Amino acid sequence: MTEKTTGASYAAAGVDIEAGDRAVELMKEWVKKTQRPEVLGGLGGFAGLFDASALKRYERPLLASATDGVGTKVDIARQLGVYDTIGHDLVAMVMDDIVVCGAEPLFMTDYICVGKVHPERVAAIVKGIAEGCVLAGCALVGGETAEHPGLLGPDDFDVAGAGTGVVEYDRLLGADRIRTGDAVIAMASSGLHSNGYSLVRHVLFDRAKMSLESHVEELGRTLGEELLEPTKIYSLDCMALTRTAEVHAYSHITGGGLAANLARVIPDHLHATVDRATWAPGAIFDLVGKAGQVEQLELEKTLNMGVGMMAVVPQESVDVALTALADRGVDAWVAGEILDRGDHGEGATLTGTYAS
Repeated sequence: MTEKTTGASYAAAGVDIEAGDRAVELMKEWVKKTQRPEVLGGLGGFAGLFDASALKRYERPLLASATDGVGTKVDIARQLGVYDTIGHDLVAMVMDDIVVCGAEPLFMTDYICVGKVHPERVAAIVKGIAEGCVLAGCALVGGETAEHPGLLGPDDFDVAGAGTGVVEYDRLLGADRIRTGDAVIAMASSGLHSNGYSLVRHVLFDRAKMSLESHVEELGRTLGEELLEPTKIYSLDCMALTRTAEVHAYSHITGGGLAANLARVIPDHLHATVDRATWAPGAIFDLVGKAGQVEQLELEKTLNMGVGMMAVVPQESVDVALTALADRGVDAWVAGEILDRGDHGEGATLTGTYAS
């Protein structure tokens, strides 16, 4: 008697289509919360639709786009089994880049890659992305969940996203607006945000042998809770500030650290100087530095050191700007100024010693 053979199937290869469909159903309620009037259709189409006629009020609309991920911070979420905050980080990484040029965030799409679809887990990730979109004022118009068995472990995942915003041409912010004497305003970060986690993980886990469950007195909570603190989303704060005060430029402090990111918006003939004495970095930065014997300059070119966004404004706008940010609950302060390049060289430098 000939033995019956079973043909190959997608399921046998490790891809569960039914689980994917279940994940889509679970995430629909969260995506719906992000909808703006310009969004047409619902989740499940081949493409997200956004009514561009809303841009008719602009005389010369410029579309701004950005794409990013969250990096190795996703591994902290995986280890802790907490999946509904990492989406905040994703939205912040994308939309806070867009708002830097003065653009209003409009919509975003996401890409979630998993080793195995766990519907509730995927829905939790999307929940975080949707909540982040609400905080940024943009719509989540679509995305993709891909199952990659054999390439990723059953519990492994990664996230990425792309966003679009719009700004009037004559309101575009950037280096060409910055003038000598402008003030540099720093806005506090919520912690490490989503950059430098390869260094942080190496220092705290490989070298210091700490665990995510360790309660760290200096932090006032467990290490895992600190490392998973969501990135602050500044989009609506920056838009409100631009409407309230004259702003010449923003700088989103991400990979590369404060000086390098601020330098990206400084014109060649000028120089930005930032005084470390105007703030004290949070305890997590000191912990990473001491645990890994990481030199200060290495920390500063990897981590945000307690500053997540910077605004360059004329001196006469400082008081109005600080009041506007305070009214929105944003901890902000004057951290530096814009000088003629002279002997300072191009870009931006940090001076002085951090406050204790």
